[in-house]
Amino acid sequence: MTAKQRLKALAAGVEAALAVCLRGKDIPEGLLASMQYSLDAGGKRLRPGLCLAFAALHGAAEETAMPFACALELIHTYSLIHDDLPAMDNDDLRRGKPSNHKVYGEAGAILAGDGLLTEAFGLMAAGATGLPGSAALAAIAEIARAAGAAGMVGGQALDMEYTGARGVPLEKLRDMHARKTGALITAACTSGAIVAGADARAVENARVYGREIGAAFQIADDILDVTGDTASLGKPVGSDQDKGKTTYPSLLGLSPSAELARQCVERAKAALGGMTGDTADFLRQLADYIVDRVQ
Repeated sequence: MTAKQRLKALAAGVEAALAVCLRGKDIPEGLLASMQYSLDAGGKRLRPGLCLAFAALHGAAEETAMPFACALELIHTYSLIHDDLPAMDNDDLRRGKPSNHKVYGEAGAILAGDGLLTEAFGLMAAGATGLPGSAALAAIAEIARAAGAAGMVGGQALDMEYTGARGVPLEKLRDMHARKTGALITAACTSGAIVAGADARAVENARVYGREIGAAFQIADDILDVTGDTASLGKPVGSDQDKGKTTYPSLLGLSPSAELARQCVERAKAALGGMTGDTADFLRQLADYIVDRVQ
């Protein structure tokens, strides 16, 4: 099974859980429709897949990690809704469909994002009942840090600050993307290891893997914004340049950017060390797949 096929198989379980995670909650009908619209829009489900994979790598059953995996997707979906808003990136297309605010209005989109973010933490709290308290709190804390002001939200703030700016240096670009994109990907890996009861060294290895593939993923996305097409990406291409964003290709060029992504992938695979088995093999193949998309 290829990495893409294995990720798709993991995503199928995530889709089934996402389909019912908001069921039975006393949410106003219009708000629920807006939340579910974006949650059901598809995507690779990379973050929940990583959470499930690292949990499996360390011996946990899928149902143990699933609430955390789904919570990561709720948080990611909220971030996409808000990123697309006119005050942010002002994008009209997401995952091949009209952005949430184009269907439900700006207020509806903001509230849908707020709802998804908050429900994510309720989902983790409810799913943590079978875990040791220390593991549950540690996993939730990892995800909270990644999603918050020091992580994803801070990265978006820096993205707004740097948009249209000239001379943004590479180290600042790396820091911004480590927060905006990399932090939640890293937390997906570490939270999966934590809920499985992995030791501190294994959690740190998961952190290195997540950090490196998060960087590779963002570099690949920057490249695809230049070389890809809207039909396959499900979002407009060329928008980074149109908005005056600093990207890896704009600083380094396409070939050096691709080489940098490959270096990140090799460091990610090295973090898995001598681990063997189907899941370890999948994580190595997944790291390669992230950069193979731009070949």
